[in-house]
Parts: sequence; C-alpha cells; structure tokens
Amino acid sequence: MIRVVLPPHLRVLARTEREIELELPVEATQRAVIDALEERFPSLRGTIRDPATMRRRPFVRFFGCGEDLSHDDPDDPLPPAIIEGREPYLVVGAMAGG
Repeated sequence: MIRVVLPPHLRVLARTEREIELELPVEATQRAVIDALEERFPSLRGTIRDPATMRRRPFVRFFGCGEDLSHDDPDDPLPPAIIEGREPYLVVGAMAGG
C-alpha cells in the first residue's frame, strides 16, 4: 500500500483527504503512482504531469524519505520505506518568487 500526500489545491480538485492510500497492480514507481492517482481521480489528469509529454509539471515536486525525487527517472523503483507504507510519497506544489 502506497501512502500519497497531496497539496491542498490538488486535494480540492480530487475531493479527497490529505493522505490517500493506493494499491498498485505493478512495480511501485513514480509513474505507477501518478497513473494510479489519475485513474482513481480523473480530475487530476494534466495537473501533476503534462498529458502530451507525461513529464512532471514545472511547479510540482515529488519527495519521499527526506529526498527530492522530482528528477529521478519515473520508472525507477520507489524507496523501500515508501513501498512498505512506512513513509508517504509527497506531491508538493513548488513555491516561486523572490
């Protein structure tokens, strides 16, 4: 069971709680998590990644186990603590400005 934490603006779109539990039918990768989120919450399609390129949106970041996973290959396995449900996979809206 993968625990996913969404930022407030995506929670509103998905009409869900802060933390979501996902059962993945395939290997636990970032791509599999986002696929499962978009399948369960169609309103999130296109908000986390570009639907044409399937790349992460510029102001969305992914974190887990105290590390920024945003630039990792989306098909790399997630850290064991996330796969085992001990740590959440965080989807974060990045801040910009100065």
